[in-house]
Amino acid sequence: MDIIKTMEKFDHEQIIFSRDNKTGLKVIVAIHNTNLGPALGGTRMWPYKSEQEAIIDALRLSDGMTYKNAGAGVDYGGGKAVIIGDPKKDKTQEMFLAFGRIIERLNGRFITASDVGTNMNDLSVIHEETNYVTGYSKTGSSGNSSPITAFGVYKGMKAAAKHTFGNESLKGKTIAVQGVGGVAYALCELLAKEGANLVVTDVNRDAVDAAVKDFGAKAVEPDEIYSVDCDVFSPCALGGIINDETLPQFKAKIIAGSANNQLKEEKHGDALYEKGILHAPDFIISAGGVLNAVDGLKGEYNKQRALKSVENIYNNLMKVFKIAKDSKVSTSIAAERMVTEQIYGETYKVNS
Repeated sequence: MDIIKTMEKFDHEQIIFSRDNKTGLKVIVAIHNTNLGPALGGTRMWPYKSEQEAIIDALRLSDGMTYKNAGAGVDYGGGKAVIIGDPKKDKTQEMFLAFGRIIERLNGRFITASDVGTNMNDLSVIHEETNYVTGYSKTGSSGNSSPITAFGVYKGMKAAAKHTFGNESLKGKTIAVQGVGGVAYALCELLAKEGANLVVTDVNRDAVDAAVKDFGAKAVEPDEIYSVDCDVFSPCALGGIINDETLPQFKAKIIAGSANNQLKEEKHGDALYEKGILHAPDFIISAGGVLNAVDGLKGEYNKQRALKSVENIYNNLMKVFKIAKDSKVSTSIAAERMVTEQIYGETYKVNS
């Protein structure tokens, strides 16, 4: 793998490879773009099959953070850290202390929060070694971002409903939720309160059972979720789920969820447009966690202030939908067009 050429392909500024022999820490920090400010992005811990897989994931995720931060209107660039390891058995306090020291040596160029495989407790350990972290406690910092992220997805889903159905109400709508982790569980709670009909799946059977018990959801097998006859398909697990295999299966009118990098390739955004499926671009709709984290960086965290800023995801998506409609392009191109001028200082040229 040619690292420099790969960085050029993804237009990255910097990749930092670090290891700590004593703790077994192996981490990659990818800094995509700092035009708007220091790189802000979570730390993911995952049992990658290879270093190449970990590098590509870091590059894709950090690229997405540049656009997510710009779309959210915050003065931060995009970055991401990935730790190679199984969070269920490899995680130690000493490992995250070592990681904190690595972040501190970057001197504010990268600020981190939680992601898949890391949590508030891990961030609290990191905070013992550096102040370039947020989401590490329930008070003073932004704490658990899952409920706030879910609220943003919920507001974005209502915007998509308004655009598609002429009414933002989700009452009576059938919503298929892929993955029932922390964000998706909180999202299901909001949807159930509004009276939506939920269909859920997850590789974790306990998570599925909880959604069935708590929200009256219907459970399906993981490979059945794509073909559910629904109004909204909500991807809330890992990325790349909109691809050549899944596209023919979708029966939803809207795709709106919290997962990052939902499109396997750019062409799949165009394919959704051609099928008449409205896609809420993930870097716009799932920005609630970023906005929550940024509020924690202002000083004393204020939840109501964070929620107020997250409500603007509704308006941001309505702008994207209008650009897409007026320009007759996919929503993914429209969203990129909306944020590119802010990031690079030039107008994105829409492909007609």
